[in-house]
Amino acid sequence: MSEDYDTMMNVLIPTDFSENSHNAIKYAQAYFSDLAVNFYVLHVSHHNSYHKEEEQGSFTDFESEMQTIQSTSVLLREEIKTCQLRSKNQAHKFFPLHENMNLVEAIRKQVAEKEINYILMGTKGTSKTNRSELGSNTCDVITKVKCPILVIPEYARFNGIKNIAFLTDYNCIYRNKVISSLSETLDLHQSPLRVLHIKAQNNDLTASQTDNKGFLHYFFKEKKHSFHFVENKDLETGIQDFVETWEISLVSIVAKNLNLIQRLLLRPTVRSVSYTADVPFLVLHE
Repeated sequence: MSEDYDTMMNVLIPTDFSENSHNAIKYAQAYFSDLAVNFYVLHVSHHNSYHKEEEQGSFTDFESEMQTIQSTSVLLREEIKTCQLRSKNQAHKFFPLHENMNLVEAIRKQVAEKEINYILMGTKGTSKTNRSELGSNTCDVITKVKCPILVIPEYARFNGIKNIAFLTDYNCIYRNKVISSLSETLDLHQSPLRVLHIKAQNNDLTASQTDNKGFLHYFFKEKKHSFHFVENKDLETGIQDFVETWEISLVSIVAKNLNLIQRLLLRPTVRSVSYTADVPFLVLHE
């Protein structure tokens, strides 16, 4: 990992205390192992029943509300203690946060207040039923919060970042924000970039697509990179094969390709292909 980072990195990790969330936190600690990081572990509660009962002002409601808050703070303290015990880096600091509002609003608020560089979310992502609330909210956060998001599938284990894939259709010019986030990620783990073109069948690149590909080549000329394509007949299988063949440890994609993200991340299990159940996604915003 490179040591060029002088400043403190701020990372926000929403938790619902599920296995997914524990795994995401563990992954985050390993992923940022060589950096100085403030980890903000956020739990968001919704107490809808509380508002419904307000007219009666019943004391038992207030009591159960207080119990929930207390048990949440106990769980958060335990989570933080586990992180500290596991931490191998003195420069990793952990802070518990508890919000009682809508998840997206809570995350937006913390991103602004704490100047968050990355959000890290655990997701089950492979089944429509039996998916933790965080899993189903991942797409919401991806579309509504303008901050790089690392999405960690439940079976992901950190074994270094060998190669980073960047999925693109070359239909847009990438703004500096995307390029700089991608560069930072490549530098962090000294990883090569593998640009994967999601290609419509039998279509050659248009002039503007060729230009956009040229821009990417230019931007990353100082870094090890290569260009590849997969034909869009069975996208999931094509990407799965690419991930395995090129030993991809992280798949990056721009947030506006939401339909593609949904297909790959939150795909129902009826498909026979089990898309990269263990490869994290880095979702970038323009």
